[in-house]
Amino acid sequence: MAATADARGSEAHITWRDPKRHLWLIGLTVPLFPFMGWGLSNATGLGVFWWTPLFILYVVFPVVDQLIGKDAVNPPAEALARLEQDRYYRWCTYLFLPLQYAGLVIGCALLSGGGMSLTDKLGLTLSLGAVAGIGINTAHELGHKKESVERWLSKIALAQTWYGHFFIEHNRGHHVRVATPEDPASARLGESFWRFLPRTVLGSLRSGWRLEKRRLGRRGKSAWTLRNDVLNAWAMSLALFGALVIAFGPGVLPYLVLQAVFGFCLLEVINYTEHYGLLRGQTTKGRYERCAPRHSWNSDNVASNVFLYHLQRHSDHHANPTRRYQALRHFEEAPELPTGYAGMIVLAYFPPLWRRVMDHRVLAHYDGDVTRANLQPSKRAALLARYGSAV
Repeated sequence: MAATADARGSEAHITWRDPKRHLWLIGLTVPLFPFMGWGLSNATGLGVFWWTPLFILYVVFPVVDQLIGKDAVNPPAEALARLEQDRYYRWCTYLFLPLQYAGLVIGCALLSGGGMSLTDKLGLTLSLGAVAGIGINTAHELGHKKESVERWLSKIALAQTWYGHFFIEHNRGHHVRVATPEDPASARLGESFWRFLPRTVLGSLRSGWRLEKRRLGRRGKSAWTLRNDVLNAWAMSLALFGALVIAFGPGVLPYLVLQAVFGFCLLEVINYTEHYGLLRGQTTKGRYERCAPRHSWNSDNVASNVFLYHLQRHSDHHANPTRRYQALRHFEEAPELPTGYAGMIVLAYFPPLWRRVMDHRVLAHYDGDVTRANLQPSKRAALLARYGSAV
C-alpha cells in the first residue's frame, strides 16, 4: 500500500502542470493602465478614456470575476516544492516593478505638459494610484520572502505610495495580531470601511514605528537611524518624489500626493475585506488561539486571483506566510466571500450594502453566536440587541 501511494505521489509530481501558469502574466497588464488611457485618448481624441483604467477596476473586473467563476483546485502536495522553485513565477512579480515605474514617469511627463484638462489629469492620476495600490500587493508578495533582493524590491514597489512602513507592520504586526481587536488591519463587525480607514492607516503607521523602535532598542540603537526600516523606506519615497519634482516641476507634486493616497486606500479596502468580523478565540490563559483558516475570508474567483497573485487564498497565506503565491491552497473550512476582491471593494464603499451582504455571513460563520465575532465597540450593544436572540 505504501509503495503504491509513493508511486502515485511520484506520478503526480512528474505529470501535474499548473493550469494557471501562463495566466499569471495577465497581472502585468495592470501597470499598463496609464499607457492604456493615454493610447485610447490619443486614438479617439476623447478625454473620457483617461478614466478607462478606473472603469476596468470597478466595473469590468467584478463582472469578469462572476462570468469566469471559481477554481478551488489545489496543486498536489508532491508538486509544491517544484512549483515554488520555478523561477518563472518570480519573474511574473519582478517585471511588475519596471512597468509600474515606467508608467509613473510617463504619467508625470504628461501631467507636467500641456493639452490635458483638469478632468483628464484627475483620471490619469487615479489610474497611476490604481497601479500603485495593486503594486502594494506585489510588494506584499515580495516582502514575505527570505531573499534580500525580493525584500528590497518590496520596498521599491511601496515607495510610490509612501507606504514603506507596511513592510514592517504587515509582516511583524498584522500576522501576529490578525483577527483580534488589537490589529488595526482587521475590520470589525459593524465597522464601516470609512470608519476603518483612518483607524488602520494611523494604527498601522504607529505599529510599524513601534516595532522598529523596539527591534533597534534591543540592539542598543536609537530609532533615528537609516537602519530603521521605516525610515529607510520613507527615504526611498522622498528620493523618488524629489527626483520627479526636479525632472517635471513642482506642478506634479499635488498629483503625486493624490495618487499615493488613492493607492494606499485601495490596499486598505482590501484589508477591510480580508478579515471582516472574524475573531480568534482566547485560551484559559488569555492568549489568542493560533491563526487558522477560519480566521480569513477566502475567494476562489479566478480573475481576481490572477491579478492579485492568489491573495484571495488568504487562509493559506496566514498559515504559511513565506509560501509563494503559485503554491497557495484552497481550504474548505475557510469562510468564502460571495465574489472576488474586485466586487467586494465596490460593496465596501457603500456601508449599508456591505452590511446587507456580509453581516449575516459573519453570523452564520459563528453559528448565530454574535458574541464570537470581532465586534465594533461602539456598535456592540446594538449588535447584541439585534442578533443576540439568534444565540
